[in-house]
Amino acid sequence: MNIESICIVGLGLMGGSLGLSLKKLYPDTTICGYDHNEKHKIDALNLKLVDKIINSKDDIMACDVIFLCIPVDAIIAINKELIGISKNSTIIDMGSTKEQISNEIPASIRVNLVASHPMTGTENSGPLAAINDLYGNKTVVLCDTEKSGIKQLQIAEEIFNKLNMNIVYMDSISHDKHAAFISHAPHAISFALANSVLNQEDHKSIIALAGGGFKDMSRIAQSSPAMWEAIFRQNRTNVLESIECFKNELTKCQDMIKEEKWEELKDWMGKANNLHDIL
Repeated sequence: MNIESICIVGLGLMGGSLGLSLKKLYPDTTICGYDHNEKHKIDALNLKLVDKIINSKDDIMACDVIFLCIPVDAIIAINKELIGISKNSTIIDMGSTKEQISNEIPASIRVNLVASHPMTGTENSGPLAAINDLYGNKTVVLCDTEKSGIKQLQIAEEIFNKLNMNIVYMDSISHDKHAAFISHAPHAISFALANSVLNQEDHKSIIALAGGGFKDMSRIAQSSPAMWEAIFRQNRTNVLESIECFKNELTKCQDMIKEEKWEELKDWMGKANNLHDIL
């Protein structure tokens, strides 16, 4: 399909990395960037993440494809500002929660929206965190596609296929439940682990003893608190359920160690080893 212009709203890790890839995949398409942060605009241009910066809602709405690479609350807010967009335009949101975004977009532009969640990212943020081929060989979930226009869905599929992503289709309710276990709870656990260590250990001991395992588990605790507060809030029920399931398993481990049930503990850990046979 002929795409003359793509706007990336939000020029951080996700948006910046997307710009790097789209500039290579669509050399004849103008890749525009929009961001409230003035430094992000300057950095995005200097790093050649986008071809040009645009600064108004009208400029955003004039683009053929609009990617929303911003926090989930902001996605809901900006969608309400896009009423009146051309029926031929495509809006692709990249939020980590899907049900509320899918349901709260104004009815008049619901066909324009393709609700997506690329299962990729790092703990870093801002244009300087942009990575070449961040999306390659990763999974992207497309939700509630029956509510999207045929043309809009085809465009989103084309772009994600060109990004070499594995497309999975799912309703938004199921997505949010599964994402709570495989993405949202791990972040909550990492934040909890980091705080538990900070509350118990002096900083010199942390520096001296922290090994690869601790660094791996605590890495995502560097993620943006503002972004994750909104994700936890929008997916509150599912996140609470996933945390409760984790607490139950951790309690099992605690009880087996307390009661010196070493064989049972080994079996429990052996079962966990099987996870990566699935992944």
